[in-house]
Amino acid sequence: MLTTKHTQLIKQEAKRLGFEFCGISKAEFLEEEAPRLEKWLDKGMHGKMEYMENHFDKRLDPRLLVEGARSVVSLLYNYYPEQTQNPEAPKISKYAYGKDYHEVIKEKLKEFLNILKEKIGDVNGRAFVDSAPVLDKAWAKKSGIGWIGKNANLINKDRGSFFFIAELIIDIDLEYDGPIKDYCGTCTRCIDACPTEAIVEPFVVDGSKCISYFTIELKDTIPNEFKNKFNDWAFGCDVCQDVCPWNKFSMPHSEPQFNNKTGLLDYSSKDWNEITEEVFGNVFKNSPVKRTKYKGLKRNLEFIRKR
Repeated sequence: MLTTKHTQLIKQEAKRLGFEFCGISKAEFLEEEAPRLEKWLDKGMHGKMEYMENHFDKRLDPRLLVEGARSVVSLLYNYYPEQTQNPEAPKISKYAYGKDYHEVIKEKLKEFLNILKEKIGDVNGRAFVDSAPVLDKAWAKKSGIGWIGKNANLINKDRGSFFFIAELIIDIDLEYDGPIKDYCGTCTRCIDACPTEAIVEPFVVDGSKCISYFTIELKDTIPNEFKNKFNDWAFGCDVCQDVCPWNKFSMPHSEPQFNNKTGLLDYSSKDWNEITEEVFGNVFKNSPVKRTKYKGLKRNLEFIRKR
């Protein structure tokens, strides 16, 4: 009875806090993911993201992150924008139009945990949003709120893939959901459209060839072999999501903090290419784009400008 009551409470609160989908899994070792992750790392597909080599065991077992963990609550928060960029300007990923999602969603997760402690009692847990060794897509898949597509993104049948994934790992038993089937079928649009051929086979992305990796993670010079392949992406890349048929079901988000309020989306190519460090600091103060720093953004702009 208590597990049912607690499960219902969690799903109700998730909806109230603005999470569009919520699924729950038993906290246990991710047996299927272990060999996949090991193979991906052994092939060097993480490029220079050395942090991916750390905490291998913790990535696969949530009980090593939260003592006594019993359940993983997976949550999806929509970021698909109604706003669009100036089509002639360098492009940034849709998730970066507004305020940094880490800050927005962490506040919601903090409130979520506080509510659970208030209404259930002694609940121990941690909240995660893309900032710790948690295989968020694997847990979301396990909980049935989507399947992992051929572009390695989580896809939801009702609303596509433009979502942030977050988790609560908690030490109470709940009613667990199960995975759903894969609905990619024979479609290969994401593989065919990838400008740098980073999707090396269905469901496997070589991160070291991905435009998002080059424009955000890589701190060195971008290899010349990828010149003229970026399709004007200056920060991140949405190509494999934009071509996915399931994203015809995407609906504009309702999170005001994800709306752009700096005029960035109206910037022309000239505005972008003449951006100063001071303007960068003001425009991207609370944006995910600040992660690449001014020097990194200028490098990216220079790289896509050269023909």
